[in-house]
Formats: sequence, C-alpha cells, structure tokens
Amino acid sequence: MAIVVVLAGSYLGYQQLSDSGCTGAIRLTVAAATEIAPAVEETAQRWTQGGANVNGTCIAVTVNPVNSATMAAAVAGEHRVTLVGLGTAPEAVKVPDVWLPDSSTWLLRLKQEAPGFVPTDGKPVAESPVVVAMPKPIAEGVGWPDKKLGWKDLLKQLTTSTQLRTGVVDPNRDAAGLSGLLALGQAAGTGQQAQAAKVGALKALAQNASALRDDLMQKFPHSADANDLATSMGAAPLSEEDVISYNAEKPPVPLVALYLDPSPLPLDYPFAIMPEVDLQKSAAATALHQQLQTASFKNALATVGLRAPDGTVGSGFAAPVGAPEASPAVSGNPDGKSNGGSAAAGLDASLLSQALGSWAAITLPGRVLAVFDVSGSMLKPVPTAGGVDRATVTRGAARGGLALFDDRWAVGVWLFSTDMNGKKPYKEIVPISPLSSSRPKLEDSINKIVPKKNGNTGLYDTLLAAYQTVQNSWQPGKVNSVILFTDGVNENDEGITQQTLVAKLKALNDPKRPVRVVIVGIGPEVNQKELETIVKPTAAGGVFIAPDPAKIGDIFLQAIGSRTGASAN
Repeated sequence: MAIVVVLAGSYLGYQQLSDSGCTGAIRLTVAAATEIAPAVEETAQRWTQGGANVNGTCIAVTVNPVNSATMAAAVAGEHRVTLVGLGTAPEAVKVPDVWLPDSSTWLLRLKQEAPGFVPTDGKPVAESPVVVAMPKPIAEGVGWPDKKLGWKDLLKQLTTSTQLRTGVVDPNRDAAGLSGLLALGQAAGTGQQAQAAKVGALKALAQNASALRDDLMQKFPHSADANDLATSMGAAPLSEEDVISYNAEKPPVPLVALYLDPSPLPLDYPFAIMPEVDLQKSAAATALHQQLQTASFKNALATVGLRAPDGTVGSGFAAPVGAPEASPAVSGNPDGKSNGGSAAAGLDASLLSQALGSWAAITLPGRVLAVFDVSGSMLKPVPTAGGVDRATVTRGAARGGLALFDDRWAVGVWLFSTDMNGKKPYKEIVPISPLSSSRPKLEDSINKIVPKKNGNTGLYDTLLAAYQTVQNSWQPGKVNSVILFTDGVNENDEGITQQTLVAKLKALNDPKRPVRVVIVGIGPEVNQKELETIVKPTAAGGVFIAPDPAKIGDIFLQAIGSRTGASAN
C-alpha cells in the first residue's frame, strides 16, 4: 500500500507538472536540518505541484532531513578534510545540491578547513535564538521570570555553585552548544583571572556533556521530586526550538528558556548551494529559495517552532513563556536587528577554532610534545605586549595552555636553538608525562623558556627528532602531536637540509601511527612557505602564523581546534 501511495503521489505530481506546461525535470536534492526539514518539504511540494519550472523545464525537489553534524562530516570527506570531533560520515549520506544546516558556523568551519568549499547564496531562511534551558522550578530559584540574567551571571554560577548541574551538547557537533561556548568566553573577558574562570566553566559543562542533543535532553528531571531536581541537569545552552519541542511533549517538569544578555549567535539556517552544482540546478535552487521567503513558509516555520530570519514569528508559533515577539539583539548588534540576510555576519572563523580548541583541550585526551624556540631573536621586544620580549609572551601562552589541558593529557617540553646539548640543537626539559602526576614539574619547566643570547635556529633537526620521539611512544585513542613555536627560519649550517627533512618525514609517516605536527610562527620574520613545506609530509596538521607575537595565545587555541593552518593578523 505504501508503494501504491508513493506511486500515486508521484503520478499526481507529474500530471500537475504536465498540466502546468513544463516538460522534463530538474531533480534538486536538498538536505535540511531535521527540525526545519518538514517546513521545507511542505513548501517545496506545494511549489512543485503548482508547476515549478526553470525556463519551461519542470523542477522536482527531494528534501531529506539530515543532522547538521553528519552532513558537515560528509561535505568535509568529499573535500578530503576532517572537522575536529566529527569523524567520518556514513557512506549512505550523500552531499546534496542544496544544504540547509542549522547554523552558518558549519559553513565557516568547512571553509576554513577546505579552501575548495565555496558554496553560493548562504542567506538565512529561518532563525532560532540560543537560550539557556532550565527546568521551571530551578529557573524560579534563580529569579526567573522577574530577574533579567546575563551570561556573566551564568559564568559565576558555573564556577561557584555546587547546586546547579550544567551540561552542553558537544560544541564540535552542535551549533547551539558552540554558540553558548562563545558567549561564555565573551563573558569571561581577558586576563589571568578571566582565563581561570573560563577554564572552570568549561570543566563544569564538560561533566555533563553529550554527543547527541536527545541524550542531553534526557538528563533533565523527570519529576518535580526535590531529590530528582537536585541530581538532574539544571541548565544547558540549547535553541529556542529545542525548548518548544521538549515542552510540546508535556513533560512532568517543563523547561524555561532564559534569553541571557548579551544575546549569543542564533541558529540561522543558511541556504547553501553546493559548489559542484551546475547552472541549471543552481537556477532551480535560487527559485526554491524565493519560495522560502514567502508568508506561507513563515507560517510553516512557526508550526515547527522556528522564527523567520528577521526574528519575527508566523501564526501558530508556540512561544516559550517570556519569549520576545522578535528575536533579541544579537551580541555586537545592539540595534536589535536579526542576522537575516547576512549569515553569521562579522563572525571570524578563527574565533570558532579558539573556542573549539579550548573545548578539545579539556575534553579530548591527547599527547603533545611542546617545542619552544629559545634562539637569540626571542629577546626582541613586543610593542603590543607592553615591550616585554617574545620569550615572555611565549611563557604566558604556555602557562595558559597548560592550565587548560585536562589531566588526561600527557605533555612534554623541549627547548631548541643551536648547540643546546653538545652539538644537538634541542634539549629535553621534561619527557612526555601525564599531567595527572607531572603538572608541577611541567609548570616549572615553562620558566626555563629563556633565550640563548647568541643562539641560532636549529629548526630542521629539532622537528625531525621531535616527530620521531612522539611516533616512537605513540599511543592509540589519543591525538599524538608535536606543537613547535618558532620566530625564525632554519639557521644551522651543521644540521640537515630541508630536502633531507622532507624526505625523512615522508618515509616516517605511518597512517597507523599518525603524528600531527603544528608549527606556530611568531612574528614577521618567519617564512610561512618554508614551514608549510616541512609540515606537508606529516599527518593532518598545519602552520599558524601570528605576525603580532602578543596573539600567540589565541593562535595556540586555534591550532588545537583546527585541522589545517591559518594566520592571525
């Protein structure tokens, strides 16, 4: 019977298209985030049955609901890259002609990792503000609905309260979780105390992190019993649509949506036409996008708990208690206007990598050999850091990174210049050791990042030795990596040549024991081409350049949260 119904529906659609005067068929495939897919499907079918065509050729649209993280993994795989925390997509998941993920942050992450990924259009078709979801009794306990709360208030709760249990969907896999992470980072501010508060907040979130949104939602209380409320999850950054969908099931304890100040980046559902699409399909996709700007589509969005891209709502929208009639102003957009028309406007992809790098350091077990340049040029002052030298700035970045790493990490420290250990240009300060037992020793090693006044840069020999050390002690289930900081080019006449280094790294590279090599270039004297050449033979890694040495702390986080190289101005 199901087959008969499908065939009958197909015949009816074909008959209606034929009656409209169009011939042939442009078959357009659309992958949409699961929550918006029903509204897109309804609008697309109404449109095609009414005679949708491009220059007389009929348009047939297939809409598939696909989790945004799964499709992002599929797109990344097509471009032979990976996104942190995603892995590979199932073979059955195919890249469509048009993709409607839940957030433009997916497009930004993919563009950063895969330069060949250049989709067109990209304008939002819907919106869902990112809120903090709380069980109603707990929300009332913190002053809702009378008290207006901000992200700084939540940050304080995360770092000081022993009563409030918080969680998040893995920001690598969930755009709302990533938006919440960005908002907390902004609330923390800058400086040593701010960094400590940020680390504390992330660790609190990580205790109840989930890979899937549905799994996280199950951690909310299932009864109003005081014991259940005390032991269940009490707060999590989610989308407004998540709260609406959860409450539609009439749970024993409904969720409240807190619209915190400043408003975080909302989910904006960009309409992305894939790069490989031909001109005819691209024209059909553009015509479909026009249908997703109509009043009927706005009403269809309302039925699935979503807003129009300007933040307003269609008829039948089941707004959470206290929800604004239009989306609140997005952070950095004080006039209250939505991001509609400019997906993730102004958002820097490097900020995403920094946030994800912080999260990875706390939640993913890893092994890293940190290798620091102590050649004489590291004595150069940094005007943007109050005139302290490059080594001082590097020590600060190293301390910040070490504080961020979870105890499940193992870290080693080397220094390099020339003639550091006899004729060897490198010297081991601390071997790769578990932070759980060696944190004080590693913290003390940072004080030894002191430049050798007349030392040159023995880059090539050092990188080869570091790579071999990590590979020889390689451990499964962890990211095994070398992170090397340098402010110069190779200057070691007695060492190996670039050609020899590249050949040896190619020979050593083993897919079964991958070692990720990341080089952080400090200052304008580094040769980016040289660094990219020597990193290329290794497993996924990259070169990250900080022309302003004062920014190497941000670059360090970006390096952890990315799989390719980048530069920061």
